[in-house]
Amino acid sequence: MAEEDLSASRLERLAFPLGASLTTRILAVNLIPLLVLALSLFFLDSYRRQLLDERYKLARIEAQITAEALAGATPERQKALLVQIGKEQRMRLRMYDAAGTLVADSFALDGPAFTLSDPVAAPFTDDLARWTDQAVNFAVGAYSAPPYVEPEDLAADAWPELSRVRQQGFTQIELRRAPDGTPMINAAAPVGLNGASLLTTRNAVDITQAVRSARTSLLLIIFAALVVSIVLSLYLAATIIEPLRRLVRAAVKVRAGREREIEVPRMDERTDEIGLLARAVSDMTGALRHRIDAVESFAADVAHEIKNPLASLRSAIESLPRVTEPGLRAQLEEVAAHDVRRIDRLVSEISEASRIDAELSRATFEPVDLAELFANVAATKQARGETRDCVITVDKQVDDARVMGVPLRLERVAENLLDNAVSFSPPGGTIAVTVRQHGNRIATTVCDEGPGIPEAEREKVFRRFHSQRPDHENFGNHSGLGLAIARTIIEAHDGSLTVADASPLGGACLMIELPPV
Repeated sequence: MAEEDLSASRLERLAFPLGASLTTRILAVNLIPLLVLALSLFFLDSYRRQLLDERYKLARIEAQITAEALAGATPERQKALLVQIGKEQRMRLRMYDAAGTLVADSFALDGPAFTLSDPVAAPFTDDLARWTDQAVNFAVGAYSAPPYVEPEDLAADAWPELSRVRQQGFTQIELRRAPDGTPMINAAAPVGLNGASLLTTRNAVDITQAVRSARTSLLLIIFAALVVSIVLSLYLAATIIEPLRRLVRAAVKVRAGREREIEVPRMDERTDEIGLLARAVSDMTGALRHRIDAVESFAADVAHEIKNPLASLRSAIESLPRVTEPGLRAQLEEVAAHDVRRIDRLVSEISEASRIDAELSRATFEPVDLAELFANVAATKQARGETRDCVITVDKQVDDARVMGVPLRLERVAENLLDNAVSFSPPGGTIAVTVRQHGNRIATTVCDEGPGIPEAEREKVFRRFHSQRPDHENFGNHSGLGLAIARTIIEAHDGSLTVADASPLGGACLMIELPPV
């Protein structure tokens, strides 16, 4: 588990800066895929190149077919073909003779089949599209074609592609850029065998429009996804971060102690991890408050219980110098000695009660047979004469009476319960200890023949410094912590110590329930 936590911590440090807030992290996680999607805009350049390659092939085929058609036609027929093909294909066709002189131009014969867009007069949307084209081309390092400029010289050699055709004798393709950034594709092909040549010019606006349309659609998708991602990220952040902030604010107030009754939100309506965390923090805060209240109450009780014997001791000591009668002095000395013993007993019991939880949290539990433990404690007390002639019986009604616990502490529980039963039992009475199975737990009952415990007093007897004692006991012989210490020890063993509803002997009956081994 420690290795998994360490790996998760390392991964978190690698994934995000340590100072980044959860909102930033959520937004980053949701926006990173969109950034990757945005990078796909650059792949549109390959799409544009594919379209150009296809258009190069088409221009080559068109130039070659047109050149073959022109080769066997009369001059009049050639001009008619140039006009017809130019109109149908929205191209400009120019034919040159063997000397490189322009003999026919479809634009001159019948007017332009297309016109180039003037970027100066274009609307802002076209300017924006053109700037976007330039930015993307620059980012991807796309080939920048030279600008398309009509040469002043009308001879064939003014066009490099025509010059190469005249020299090499096969079709040539050349790409240029119109003023608005759209492709201008020139195809030069030989016409017949007498040295004539043909030049076709096409403004491939549709290529630019197709790329821009694809880019616009992709940008719209990215924008819509971005809006949805941000909204969902903010929603997710609100459902996670705002509850955490509420918990933080409540925890800070609890820590500062400014508002004693501050309520840590439990978020019972949430069943996710945030809800579990909120309820865990709320329960933890409640447990801490309970512990603090218990410590404060314990401190107040300790001060009260010690103050009484101290007052009595001071009164006796202050009276001693003024008393000369030997009998009265002896009585005052006995009172002082009794108060000292009482204070010593209180300090010992208080010290033990305050360190039980800490000791048990570090102790190693082992199997303990409750029947055997109670029998040993009872035998020891009878051997020491601490039972006021009471008979203690141990009845084991279960085959396996073992529980997991700390033997010394469970022995202290047995001593306290038996001491309590002896105190309230009549001399020579019977104290019955029964160990049996009760549901899925091992139950041990200690019953006596005393006056019993009224139902209204059943919880009070487990309070610290509970002072209701039998009449035959001298005042101060018990600290009032015995049953409180016993319950603390049993609860630390995941068990319970309560007053049973009925006693077979007619007196009190205290019952311990502990999980078996």
